[in-house]
Order: sequence, then C-alpha cells, then structure tokens
Amino acid sequence: MSTCSVSKGCFVFKPSPKKRRVSQKTANDFRERNDDSEDAELRFVTCQSLWNQIKSETEQIQEDLNKQLFDNLVSFLRRSHSEFQEKTTEWTCQMKSREIPTAALVLGVNVTDHDLTFRSLSEVLQDNITPYIALLEAKDCPGIKNLMQKLMGQLMNCCIDGDSLEDEDYVQVSQNRIRCSMTSLISWYESVTKKTDSETPSKKRTSSSRHWQSPPVVVIFKDMESFTTKVLQDFIVISSQHIRDLPLVMIFGIATSPMIIHSLLPHSVSSLLCIELFQSLSCKEHLSTIIDKLLLTAQFPFKLGEKVLQVLINIFLYHDFSVQNFIKGFQLCIVEHFYSQPLSVLCCQLVEAKKRVNSLSHDQCENIRRLPSFRRYVESQVSEKQIALLTSDNFLKDVIQKLLEDLHVYHENYVSVLRCLHVFTSSLPKYPLGKQIRELHCACLENQVWETEEYESSLQLARMLNKSDLVTMLQQCVEIFVSSSGKEFDKTVEKLKEFLTQFQKLEAEAFQERDVSVSSQKELQKKTDLYHLQKTLLELKESRRSKKLTKFEMLRFEVVDYIDSLVRNYLVPADHKTLHEIVYFNTASVLRGHLNAAPRIALHTALNNPYCYLKNQALKSDGGSISNKAPDICIVYKLHLECGRLINLVDWLEAFSTVVMAAEGPNADVASSDQVDDIIHARFIRAVSELELLGFIKPSKQKTDHVARLTWGGC
Repeated sequence: MSTCSVSKGCFVFKPSPKKRRVSQKTANDFRERNDDSEDAELRFVTCQSLWNQIKSETEQIQEDLNKQLFDNLVSFLRRSHSEFQEKTTEWTCQMKSREIPTAALVLGVNVTDHDLTFRSLSEVLQDNITPYIALLEAKDCPGIKNLMQKLMGQLMNCCIDGDSLEDEDYVQVSQNRIRCSMTSLISWYESVTKKTDSETPSKKRTSSSRHWQSPPVVVIFKDMESFTTKVLQDFIVISSQHIRDLPLVMIFGIATSPMIIHSLLPHSVSSLLCIELFQSLSCKEHLSTIIDKLLLTAQFPFKLGEKVLQVLINIFLYHDFSVQNFIKGFQLCIVEHFYSQPLSVLCCQLVEAKKRVNSLSHDQCENIRRLPSFRRYVESQVSEKQIALLTSDNFLKDVIQKLLEDLHVYHENYVSVLRCLHVFTSSLPKYPLGKQIRELHCACLENQVWETEEYESSLQLARMLNKSDLVTMLQQCVEIFVSSSGKEFDKTVEKLKEFLTQFQKLEAEAFQERDVSVSSQKELQKKTDLYHLQKTLLELKESRRSKKLTKFEMLRFEVVDYIDSLVRNYLVPADHKTLHEIVYFNTASVLRGHLNAAPRIALHTALNNPYCYLKNQALKSDGGSISNKAPDICIVYKLHLECGRLINLVDWLEAFSTVVMAAEGPNADVASSDQVDDIIHARFIRAVSELELLGFIKPSKQKTDHVARLTWGGC
C-alpha cells in the first residue's frame, strides 16, 4: 500500500472491521492441560454445540421478553407519523408549536445490556418502519457539530431497501463533502424520498410493504443522562423548527428515571417534545426467566453447582445487574468444565452419551473409577460387584449407562418437584425459603433442604393456609406434573386430584353444617329455661377445650405431609448422585478468579514475582532476594518496598545500579563504566516513570530529589 506523501514517515493503515480475520478456536486449546488428549477434539465439538444451542435459546428468550416493548414502540412510531404522512390538519393540532414525537425508554441501571436492546430495536424498526435510524452516544457528541456529523454520517449510509444497492445510479453522499446542517439533512431526505417514489412499480410495492413512502427519521440517544444539556437543547430547538419538512422522531434511552428529562431540559425546550413513556422489563425478571429456561430444565445436560450459581447471582445482584454478563459467566463455566474435566465428553444428550460410553478407552474408565461419587457407589455394593466394577471395563460401561439414565431421570423429576415446592413457599409470610425459585434451587443444591430450619418453618406456615389458597396451589401443582416430562408422576397427579375432590366435598358438607348450626342457634334462642341454657353452654365449652381437628384441618395436614414426602424423595442434593461430576461444574474458585478481578493483587504478584506470569526459570528466586534477571520495573518495585514514606532518588538509583551490575562481577570493563551508567540511568528513569504511571509513587513537593510512596501493605 503506497501513499502520495513526498515526506518520509510511518503511516498506519487500519484494516476495515469487515476484513479483520477472527481467530478460529481449535481443539488444541483443550490439549494443553491434559496429556491424554484422545477425546480433546470431541470435547471441543460437544462444548461448541452445547453453547450454540444455549445461545440460540437465550436470543429467543430475549426476543420474546422484548416483543411487547418493541410492539408498543412500533405502534407509537406509526401513530406519531401517520398524520404527517397524510398531511392532515390533525397533525398541526397535535404537534401544536412544532412538537417532536419522543419516546422515553426506561431501561434500568443495567447499562451493559442496553447496547443489545438498542441493536434489536434498530433491527425491528428497520424491518417495520424506516431504514433511517441513527444511534448516538454521548462520548461521540461533545458538541452540536459532532452530533450533526455523527447523525448525518449514519443516515446517509442508509438506503431505502436492499434492491437499491444494486442500482448503478445509486450514489452515496459523503458527509465530508457537504455542510453538516439541518438544511443539508432535509435536502438529502427529500432527494432520497423522491428517488424512492420514482422507482419502478414492482420495487415500489416491495418497498411500501415494509416502509412508508416517506419514512420517519429515528434518532436514538442511547445514554441520555450522559449528554450535555447544551447539546440536547440546541438539537431539539433546531429540529423543532424543521419538523414540518423532516419527520423526526426521538428515542431517549434512560437508565435512571424519566424525571431526568426535566432535570436536563428547561421547560421552554421540553415543551417542544411530545413525550410518551415506555418501560422495559425488570432485569431481575429477565434473570429469573433465563435461569428458568437454561438451568431448571432437562433440555440441556450441563448444570451449575450451588457455589458456582451463587457466585454468578451475587455478581449480578451486587455489581452490575447485567443479564449479558450473567450469560457470559455461564458460557465461561461451560468452557472451563469441558476444558478441565476429561469426562465431560459424556456431558451431552442421553442417547448420544450412551453411544459414547461404549467407545470409552481403558484410561477413561479409570478416570470414572477415580470419581468420588463413583467410589462411594462402589463401596455401597456387594463384594462381587465391587470387583467387577473395578476390573471389568465392559461391566463398568453397562453400569455407567444405567447411572447416566438415572441421573437424567433425577433431573426431570427434580425440576417438577422444585416448581411444586416453590408454589407452596413463594406465598408464605416472610418467604422462609426465598421468594424467587433460584433461591430455593440453591438451597436444595446446598444440602438436604428438609433438614433446615427454614423448611420446618415453611411447613408450619403451610399447615395454616386457608382453603382457597390451598386449592389454588394444588391446581397449579397438578398443571406442573401433567406438563412434566417425568414418567413417575401419574400416581402423584391422581393423588393431588383426589385431594381436590375431597376439598370440594368438604365445601358441600360445610353448607349443610352451616344450615344445621343456624337452626340450632334458633332453637337455643327459643329456650328460656336457665338449666338447659347452662347445660348447652357447658357442652360448647367442653368441645372447644378438646380442640378436635376438623376434617379440613386433617386434610390440610395430609396435603402438606404428602408434599413433604415428594421433597424428601426427589429433591436430593445433586452431589449425592453418582457421576454428578460429569455434568455439574462446581469449581467456584476458578470462576471467582476469572470474574472477580483484583487488579492491585495481580499487579503486586506480577511485580514481586514475575515468574508467576512469565514462567521463565531464570526469574525463580527466594522470597526476599532480588534477581538481577528480573525486568527493571520489578527490581525498582522491590527496592521501593524497603523504603519509607519518602524515597531518595539518588539512593534508589545506586541500589538499582548495584543489583543490575551484580551479574558483571568485579572484573567489569572500567573503560565502559560511564556508558553503562548512562544506560542504567535511562533504564532506571523509565522504570520509575512506569511505577508513577501505575500509581505507586508521585513527585514530592517537600523535597525535589524525593518521591512519595503511595501504597502500603505489600499489595
């Protein structure tokens, strides 16, 4: 690549984003940790296939969750632009004094998820309303000039449909050749719409099926709170003066509250906007749906352990509220599981897993025999079966197939009973087992939930539920078990329906008893004899003292006890099941090390012990010694740890020179000592500057030849 410059220099040619090559992942990454890489490629393919399925599922979930919001926005755009399209007087009445249709889109504080939402919104609007959409960010628009350049740059790269790109007479207008003003934008819009109207009838019909003949221009401010007040005011005022010629619609992306519009804009400017409020789904509800569809299902074989799931949920709740970061953490768990667990080759659908069991090698069979859960299983068998499991690979494969099938059935039953238990516990006062199903899921994974105090208090509260709530819960449980894929719940459904029938009978009997009690009260009122009256009152008092359980109370106890028996049978913790290590990822420390960054500790480790990252044998040293083979910044850092609050630069340089020159010994060339000193001095200055850049030291105003130390405690 050549340039037309007559001067010599270094020219940087940045590649186009479309032409950049994305490095392809290979199965070689899975071979680095383990010597036995016979199934590394198969594990890689399985991991990739599983993630593609999960990724497509998450995209579908997000599309379904945003559908209502996007439909409302599309309806708003059609409604706000229809009067302009028809050129009626109602447009003038509605827009009054040059009002601009504006959608205030409240997305919540999970800012990292907003980009994906706006991309999806842009695609929906391009498919249904208009091809002219501009996405603006505050960092790109410090002034009104920059905003107009960005706006026109994005709009002028749009076209009315895909067919117009093939026309030879289609010329893209460069924003660098024209003046970036609203007049230029209106001229461009008029020329583009006229060009569309003059197209062939076939193309016009195709275009009009997707877009209006004069489609609106949608400007999306992705982070409205970050825009400066002056930029927003100027743009709104200028746009309102040309709203008759340019059908402009604004969408404000708001992370906090709609009141920010009135905080940023004075009344004279906000009165130029015709604002309608739109609220997106809460990020917590979004997370609950993701967990429900990805984790609480037998569709995907991969599962998360209790501690790992708790790490991801804590990061979500206490750091960023980002669903996208939760999904990325889930992806990291999948990759780490298939990378570190050789037996993850069996973490696939049950039919495929049984086929792979038959092709297991002897080394892989030995890996299964080393699993803690399998060793517990072997110890629980009789001696003859123990010998066969430990010596015969063929017998072991048959047992593994049976155990994998049991694990699959366990997951199907677990999910159904967990949902049933959540129906009972989610409406109890103070939520002893949590309000969300993810909290109940973590409690069941952690230990035997029926042994906890929270579970006992939940049962006590459930035994005090009224009849209407209890009947509603039973009906929901019947629906859960009927729709379940588990094959063991036919008798359970019959039993729950029997309970519902008994409650209906009790209701009929209650009406009859009510009539009898009313008649007895009337008879009691008729009696005037004091003796009979006292006798009747004593009988009532004795019946209350005995506190006999009513039929409803006995039936309620029976229902709660039956739900308790389901919990004890099916909600056994996953780590009690044999071969759970194949499908469960439990290494929370690895995940925490990747996601919970500690930059200060990492910096201290890198500077104090460079071998930890560089893996160079020459850098190995004792804890207190300073190696002269270490990088200059590491030597300077270790020396500065030995100093106090103020560090003398001259003494620091001498100590650095002593460490560096230690390798040359006493027979160094004296003639070149001055040259070496200059080189060492330059190296020292560079290392000190790097330490200052990292924030470990700063210049001192007390003494010019000293620097002040800023960090203490060794990390």
